[in-house]
Amino acid sequence: MSRHEPRIHTFQERWQLIIQGRVQGVGFRSSCSRRAFDLGLKGWVKNCRDGSVEVQAEGSPHAIAELRAWCEQGPPGAHVVHVQPIQLPITGDDWFEVRY
Repeated sequence: MSRHEPRIHTFQERWQLIIQGRVQGVGFRSSCSRRAFDLGLKGWVKNCRDGSVEVQAEGSPHAIAELRAWCEQGPPGAHVVHVQPIQLPITGDDWFEVRY
């Protein structure tokens, strides 16, 4: 008889966050990318034409909640008015990047 170690599966989620306010030109994307990396999240962040910032992040529910809390404040110089969360299907991204 062979002994099999139980597989540990961590529950993963993917969320889109649309951040509105004064969030462009204040280092939001680079700061968000660093925070996501520190939290072990995968996905991306980009500026949108309407002046908002879009984040798609995948990882543990706790880490995503931490990133959302960070996005509600943003980096120094940002003034966040609203964060709209939308749950998405998992994609299996391997890293977090800034998109242009």
